[in-house]
Amino acid sequence: THTNMQFLVFLVSVIRAIDLHADLLRASIGSAANDHRLGANEAPPAIMSIFLGDMLSDILDQLERGRPSSTKKGKPLDLGARALPQLPRHTSDRNRTSPFAFTGNKFEFRAVGSSATVAWPNTVLNTMVAESLDFVATAIEKLAGKNPTEKKLEESVRAVLKDVIKEHRRVVFDGDNYSDAWHKEAETRGLPNFPTTPASIACFKSKTAQSLFKKYNVLTPTEMRARVEVLYEQYGAVLGIEGRCLLRMLQQLVLPAALRYQTELAETLGTTKAAGIDCANSRSLLEQVVGLVTELRTAMADINSALNSKSMHADKLAMHMLNELIPAMNRGRDASGALETLIPQDLWPLPTYEDMMFVR
Repeated sequence: THTNMQFLVFLVSVIRAIDLHADLLRASIGSAANDHRLGANEAPPAIMSIFLGDMLSDILDQLERGRPSSTKKGKPLDLGARALPQLPRHTSDRNRTSPFAFTGNKFEFRAVGSSATVAWPNTVLNTMVAESLDFVATAIEKLAGKNPTEKKLEESVRAVLKDVIKEHRRVVFDGDNYSDAWHKEAETRGLPNFPTTPASIACFKSKTAQSLFKKYNVLTPTEMRARVEVLYEQYGAVLGIEGRCLLRMLQQLVLPAALRYQTELAETLGTTKAAGIDCANSRSLLEQVVGLVTELRTAMADINSALNSKSMHADKLAMHMLNELIPAMNRGRDASGALETLIPQDLWPLPTYEDMMFVR
């Protein structure tokens, strides 16, 4: 692999593209649903980085020092049984936390949501890599001059790749992308981090992004602005649907069940107290349920208020949904989840996790 200069040119060009335009790549996979997924449940985080593996990382080290002279091979895989034959350990990624990983003969972009089309992320990625290949090819041609010898061309390629690696290697990370240490390290390296979609969509409005897509005849600035508008509208619309759905569930299912249980507890407490029996525990449970019902009603009012806000532009609506609706929905979800652990099963109107996984 270390002798395949064409492969190394493409490899280094991809590294440069991801480093220069990580914000656009993150924005290309932005959605209300994907914001829940990124950084959890074996999905990569929102910080764009590249996993290369031991072999390619070693070749980059050699390129930085000068001329690559060897290709690192995988160590034997320990299967824990002497009777089994020794197999070489694969040098590519088995850690699913990297958003952009080299896996043997290709790169995998793992941050696209399952419900999303890959057309737009591919468009963004191909445009970025095209610009990077253009840059590297131009630099090589300029350094090599006209009609270079094979030796001169190879020296020029190595020199250009060496400079590009030094400038853009910060985006390469082979460790655990979930760790807090990586988030701090990424900030130190100056890598962009957009945990939410509305913040990332704004990257498409930059002059850098618009000139990039215009230069390679992908999208005009007007078309870019239209696409940005649609992305904001989609984000706001999806959250609006989710908010109204949650509010209806809380109003028609959770709150009535909680009030019925609250009434039962109050009646039981009154009967027990009338019988002259100590009922401190029952009182404590009733107070807990009443407190959660109050929290639930407050969250419902906040959700309703966020959904019925005054008309605003798509980008402002997206930020409003992010800053007002989502926190209110989370408070409603927390109160509902706490009530679910207290309300008897015969009163609870929704399937519990136990029902869904083991019973029904």
